[in-house]
Amino acid sequence: MKKIIVRGGNPLNGDVYISGMKNAALPIIFACILNRGKNVLYNVPDVSDIDLSLEILESLGAKHRRLADGALELDTEGVRSETAPYEFVSKMRGSTYLIGAMLGRFGEARVGLPGGCDFGDRPIDQHVKGFGALGAKVSFEDGSLRADAGNGLRGNSIYLDIASVGATANMMIAGVLANGLTVVMNAAREPHIVDLANFLNMCGADIRGAGTNTVKIRGVGGLHPCTYTISPDMIEAGTFMVAAATAGGSVNVRNIIPEHLDTITAKLRETGISVDVFDDYVTVSSDKRFRGVTIKTWPYPGFATDMHPQFSAMLCYASGVSTISDVIFDGRFKYVNELKKMGADISVSGYTASIMGGLPMRGAAMHATDLRAGAALVIAALAAKGVSEISGVEYIERGYSELDKKLRALGVDIEIVSLD
Repeated sequence: MKKIIVRGGNPLNGDVYISGMKNAALPIIFACILNRGKNVLYNVPDVSDIDLSLEILESLGAKHRRLADGALELDTEGVRSETAPYEFVSKMRGSTYLIGAMLGRFGEARVGLPGGCDFGDRPIDQHVKGFGALGAKVSFEDGSLRADAGNGLRGNSIYLDIASVGATANMMIAGVLANGLTVVMNAAREPHIVDLANFLNMCGADIRGAGTNTVKIRGVGGLHPCTYTISPDMIEAGTFMVAAATAGGSVNVRNIIPEHLDTITAKLRETGISVDVFDDYVTVSSDKRFRGVTIKTWPYPGFATDMHPQFSAMLCYASGVSTISDVIFDGRFKYVNELKKMGADISVSGYTASIMGGLPMRGAAMHATDLRAGAALVIAALAAKGVSEISGVEYIERGYSELDKKLRALGVDIEIVSLD
C-alpha cells in the first residue's frame, strides 16, 4: 500500500517523454499468442497492467524478458490451451483479449471474467456476439467465460451495436486465422486499433480499414513473429498537457503523434491555454488564467472519456462555469467527492457534471477511485495550496509509468511513500 504526497504551488517547466500506449500494448501482447514464436516489442510501458498480462501468459507457458534497451522479448511458442488463473484475469479489463487469442490459436478459450477500474457497467456482450458470429459457442460458468469452436472459426459480417474498442480488437485477433472474410461494421477507430492492425499485418495478417468504421479481416493460414514498436500513449500525453495548463509554466510533451491529440489540443486552446504543435511534440504554456468550457465525451475521434477526469480537475481552477457530459460510461464521476474535499464546487446530474470554477482549492487527503480519477487528483493537487495525500496509488500505476519521477523532473514537489 502506497500514497502520493504532493506539495502544491510549483509551476511545471521542462521536457517530458511519453511512454508507449498501454491500450495498444495489451492487445498486441495477447495477440502474440497467435504467431507461436519470439516477438520483440519496443516502447512497451512499464506499468502494472503490462506486468499482469505477462504473468497471465507465463502461467500458460509463455516466456518473456526485458531487454537492455527497454524492449520486451515475448516467446509464445509454449503457450498451452489451459484456463487462465482467475486471480490474474479478474484484475484487468484487457484480459478479454486472451479470449480472442486462445480461440484463434486453439479453437477454445476458458477465461475468468475481466476486472479493471470500477466506473460503471462495462459489459462484454459485443465480444460474445462477435465470437458467436465467428462460429464459437459461448457459455458462462463459475465466473468464467468458455468459448469453443470445434469446427474452427469462420469469417462473417459483424455489426457492433456500439463502437467498442475491446470488441473491435477481439474480432481482429480472432478473425486473422479464421476461414474466410470477417467484416466488422461500426468498428472503433481509436489509434490503438490501428496499432494492433499494423502489428498483426507485420506478422502476416491481412487486415484493412483499421481506423475507419469498417474493418475487413481476411483469414490467413498462419502468422510469424515480428519486431514492432508500440505507438506513444495519447492519454498520458494529454494528462501532462492538462497538468501543465493547470499548474502553470511551459512544458514540452515529447515522443507523441500530435494528430492523436487534436481534440485535447483544441479544448485546451478553447480555455485560453497556449498549445504549439510540432512534428513529434507539443509545447503547453500557461499563466494559470483560463476559462470554463463545455465537454462531451464521444468515441474517437471525439473527446476521449479517459481524458474527462483530468479536465474536471483543471476546470476547478477556471473562471466561470464548465460542464462535462460523459455518455460512454455510467458511474465515471466517483472522483467528484474527492475533489470536493479540496474545495471544488461540482454537482452531478445523470451523465453531466457542472463545475463552478475559480474557488480556492486546498490540499486534502483523497483516494483514487480508478486510473484516470487518480491522475485527476494529482493534477488538482499540483495547483492547490498546501499538501495533498492520495491513496489508491495501485490504480494510477496501472496506466502511468513513473508518473512521480516525470513530474518531479518538471519541478513538482511529489513523492510516493509506503504505508507499511
